[in-house]
Amino acid sequence: MAGFRIEKRKLSSGELRYKCIVREKSQGKIIHNESKTFSTKALADTWGKKRVHELETERVTEKKRTVTLGTLLNMYFEDHDLWNRTGRTKQYVIKMLMDCDIAKIQSNALKVSDVIEHCRNRRDAGASPSTIYHDVAYLRSVMKVAYPVWNIGANYKIFEDAVPVLIDMGLVGKSQKRTRRPTSDELERLREGLQKRMEYRPNGTKRIPYLDILDFSLLTCMRIGEVCKITWDDLNTQHKTVMVRDRKDPRKKAGNHMIVPLLGGSFDIAQRQPKIDERIFPHNPRSVTAGFQRVRNELGIEDLRYHDLRREGASRLFEKGYTIEEVAQVTGHRNLNILWQVYTQLFPHKLHDKE
Repeated sequence: MAGFRIEKRKLSSGELRYKCIVREKSQGKIIHNESKTFSTKALADTWGKKRVHELETERVTEKKRTVTLGTLLNMYFEDHDLWNRTGRTKQYVIKMLMDCDIAKIQSNALKVSDVIEHCRNRRDAGASPSTIYHDVAYLRSVMKVAYPVWNIGANYKIFEDAVPVLIDMGLVGKSQKRTRRPTSDELERLREGLQKRMEYRPNGTKRIPYLDILDFSLLTCMRIGEVCKITWDDLNTQHKTVMVRDRKDPRKKAGNHMIVPLLGGSFDIAQRQPKIDERIFPHNPRSVTAGFQRVRNELGIEDLRYHDLRREGASRLFEKGYTIEEVAQVTGHRNLNILWQVYTQLFPHKLHDKE
């Protein structure tokens, strides 16, 4: 049973403070004890009532049906309403977690020490702190929906205590700023390799115009998923713009449409595509990136991702003299600080071109 009391004390300055002490007992023993000090009695009373309600709710939840975390992760995987709205990275992590030792733990019995052990195992296996953070964040998100969706008890609130400890231990952290830009030589070699790949066309497969897509990606700074999604109806031939629908945004994606100018030769690239589909580039983005990666690997080009072309395109626009607001109109960034810090890596020697 949980309850609280408020203690009043006077500071040396004469001001009053109210300390709210919340305790929970079971079979005559204290199983939970916490306190917090406030400037008014009303605030202390409100917090005490709130914490008592939360503790009692947690105890009720613990009595609900429980399953192993592996079963819970699989339930999330099989729920189409949840899974189909989940990004590729999160889907990959959830599938991976199903095979980890942490998946054997009951959903309401997970402890901070279990999370730490999982993170240590992942680190020892070669995962970076930013990658391990995905494990923690996505596991918490699955556990958070366990009760409202399936009436399953899951103590996801332990992550509030776990994350600060994991950060202090260096087991989780933010991803490092990526600065990789392809050199002119690398791009030329990639074009030659992609041209050869276009010439080799297995029977029954649709030919992917790798070179046009590569150059279009560089000029528009679009993600490959956006490139392969735009339609002929989205193209405005009069203004040489295109509507990019549901553009990625940390706050909102659905309905986040944006009109993007087709600079350089990107408009001409779009115009010369055959109109065989409602989409301008009717290809699976994964097939495009897979072909890019095969050619890159064959050429021995290291640490270059297709998404780096987006940073390359943004950096080129800055080097040409476009303002940050103008570049944001192309890249779609709402936060200009992120655009400047993450998506620009200027070549110092390019500054001579401005003289």
